[in-house]
Amino acid sequence: MTEVTFYTGVPERLLYLCRLLRKAQRGGARVGVCGPEALLQRLDAKLWDFETAEFVPHGRVGGEGVDARFTPILLAETAQDLPHREMLLNVGPEMPAGFEEFQRVLEVVSQDPAQMQAGRRRYKQYEALGFAVKHHKVAA
Repeated sequence: MTEVTFYTGVPERLLYLCRLLRKAQRGGARVGVCGPEALLQRLDAKLWDFETAEFVPHGRVGGEGVDARFTPILLAETAQDLPHREMLLNVGPEMPAGFEEFQRVLEVVSQDPAQMQAGRRRYKQYEALGFAVKHHKVAA
Protein backbone atom coordinates (compact mmCIF):
# COMPACT_ATOMS: atom_id res chain seq x y z
CA MET A 1 0.00 0.00 0.00
CA THR A 2 1.17 3.52 -0.78
CA GLU A 3 2.85 5.36 2.10
CA VAL A 4 1.57 8.95 2.40
CA THR A 5 3.56 11.58 4.32
CA PHE A 6 2.59 15.20 5.01
CA TYR A 7 5.05 17.94 5.94
CA THR A 8 3.12 20.91 7.35
CA GLY A 9 3.86 24.38 8.66
CA VAL A 10 6.58 24.93 6.08
CA PRO A 11 7.67 28.61 6.13
CA GLU A 12 9.35 28.77 2.68
CA ARG A 13 7.74 26.09 0.54
CA LEU A 14 9.92 26.32 -2.60
CA LEU A 15 13.13 26.17 -0.59
CA TYR A 16 11.79 23.25 1.46
CA LEU A 17 10.78 21.40 -1.72
CA CYS A 18 14.31 21.82 -3.06
CA ARG A 19 15.84 20.51 0.18
CA LEU A 20 13.46 17.55 0.26
CA LEU A 21 14.26 16.68 -3.36
CA ARG A 22 18.00 17.01 -2.74
CA LYS A 23 17.73 14.67 0.27
CA ALA A 24 15.74 12.10 -1.73
CA GLN A 25 18.17 12.28 -4.65
CA ARG A 26 21.18 11.86 -2.34
CA GLY A 27 19.46 8.78 -0.93
CA GLY A 28 19.18 7.30 -4.40
CA ALA A 29 15.42 7.79 -4.79
CA ARG A 30 13.68 8.49 -8.07
CA VAL A 31 11.12 11.23 -7.51
CA GLY A 32 8.30 12.45 -9.69
CA VAL A 33 6.90 15.90 -8.95
CA CYS A 34 3.40 16.76 -10.16
CA GLY A 35 1.44 19.98 -9.97
CA PRO A 36 0.38 23.12 -11.81
CA GLU A 37 2.59 24.32 -14.66
CA ALA A 38 3.32 27.72 -13.08
CA LEU A 39 4.54 26.13 -9.85
CA LEU A 40 6.60 23.53 -11.71
CA GLN A 41 8.33 26.36 -13.62
CA ARG A 42 9.17 28.14 -10.36
CA LEU A 43 10.44 24.91 -8.79
CA ASP A 44 12.51 24.12 -11.88
CA ALA A 45 14.15 27.56 -11.71
CA LYS A 46 14.74 27.27 -7.96
CA LEU A 47 16.36 23.83 -8.32
CA TRP A 48 18.91 25.36 -10.70
CA ASP A 49 20.06 28.05 -8.29
CA PHE A 50 19.19 27.12 -4.72
CA GLU A 51 22.67 25.62 -4.07
CA THR A 52 25.70 27.29 -5.59
CA ALA A 53 28.08 24.43 -4.82
CA GLU A 54 26.02 21.55 -6.17
CA PHE A 55 23.44 20.64 -8.78
CA VAL A 56 20.22 18.77 -8.07
CA PRO A 57 19.69 16.69 -11.24
CA HIS A 58 16.17 17.14 -12.56
CA GLY A 59 14.22 17.72 -15.74
CA ARG A 60 10.77 18.11 -17.26
CA VAL A 61 9.08 15.00 -18.62
CA GLY A 62 9.36 15.30 -22.39
CA GLY A 63 11.83 18.17 -22.06
CA GLU A 64 14.62 18.63 -24.55
CA GLY A 65 17.63 16.53 -23.63
CA VAL A 66 15.89 14.86 -20.67
CA ASP A 67 16.37 11.10 -20.53
CA ALA A 68 13.96 9.79 -17.89
CA ARG A 69 16.09 6.67 -17.41
CA PHE A 70 18.94 8.75 -15.99
CA THR A 71 17.11 11.69 -14.42
CA PRO A 72 16.34 11.07 -10.73
CA ILE A 73 13.88 13.97 -10.36
CA LEU A 74 11.22 14.48 -13.01
CA LEU A 75 8.62 17.26 -13.16
CA ALA A 76 5.23 16.72 -14.82
CA GLU A 77 1.77 18.25 -14.63
CA THR A 78 0.13 14.90 -13.84
CA ALA A 79 1.30 11.83 -11.95
CA GLN A 80 0.28 9.64 -14.91
CA ASP A 81 2.90 11.38 -17.08
CA LEU A 82 5.73 10.15 -14.84
CA PRO A 83 7.61 7.06 -16.10
CA HIS A 84 8.48 5.54 -12.71
CA ARG A 85 6.38 4.78 -9.63
CA GLU A 86 8.80 5.06 -6.71
CA MET A 87 8.11 8.41 -5.04
CA LEU A 88 5.61 11.15 -5.90
CA LEU A 89 5.85 14.70 -4.57
CA ASN A 90 2.52 16.43 -5.07
CA VAL A 91 2.76 20.22 -5.21
CA GLY A 92 -0.78 20.73 -6.50
CA PRO A 93 -3.87 21.69 -4.50
CA GLU A 94 -5.73 18.44 -5.27
CA MET A 95 -5.00 14.79 -4.57
CA PRO A 96 -3.28 13.58 -7.78
CA ALA A 97 -5.02 10.97 -9.92
CA GLY A 98 -3.10 7.71 -9.92
CA PHE A 99 -1.21 8.44 -6.68
CA GLU A 100 -1.91 4.90 -5.42
CA GLU A 101 0.41 3.51 -8.12
CA PHE A 102 3.41 5.03 -6.28
CA GLN A 103 5.28 3.49 -3.36
CA ARG A 104 5.35 6.83 -1.52
CA VAL A 105 3.49 10.12 -1.80
CA LEU A 106 4.85 13.30 -0.21
CA GLU A 107 2.75 16.39 0.46
CA VAL A 108 4.33 19.70 1.54
CA VAL A 109 1.98 22.30 3.01
CA SER A 110 3.09 25.86 3.75
CA GLN A 111 1.74 28.26 6.37
CA ASP A 112 -0.47 29.94 3.77
CA PRO A 113 -4.15 29.64 4.86
CA ALA A 114 -5.36 28.48 1.42
CA GLN A 115 -2.63 25.82 1.27
CA MET A 116 -3.41 24.71 4.81
CA GLN A 117 -7.09 24.30 3.95
CA ALA A 118 -6.30 22.35 0.76
CA GLY A 119 -3.78 20.24 2.68
CA ARG A 120 -6.34 19.35 5.34
CA ARG A 121 -8.79 18.35 2.61
CA ARG A 122 -6.21 16.07 0.94
CA TYR A 123 -5.21 14.58 4.30
CA LYS A 124 -8.83 13.64 5.02
CA GLN A 125 -9.26 12.24 1.50
CA TYR A 126 -6.24 9.94 1.88
CA GLU A 127 -7.52 8.75 5.27
CA ALA A 128 -11.05 8.20 3.91
CA LEU A 129 -9.55 5.95 1.23
CA GLY A 130 -7.89 3.85 3.93
CA PHE A 131 -4.32 5.10 3.65
CA ALA A 132 -2.31 5.50 6.86
CA VAL A 133 -1.00 9.06 6.72
CA LYS A 134 2.22 10.10 8.45
CA HIS A 135 2.54 13.71 9.59
CA HIS A 136 5.65 15.79 10.23
CA LYS A 137 5.26 19.30 11.63
CA VAL A 138 8.13 21.38 10.30
CA ALA A 139 9.66 23.77 12.83
CA ALA A 140 9.67 27.38 11.70
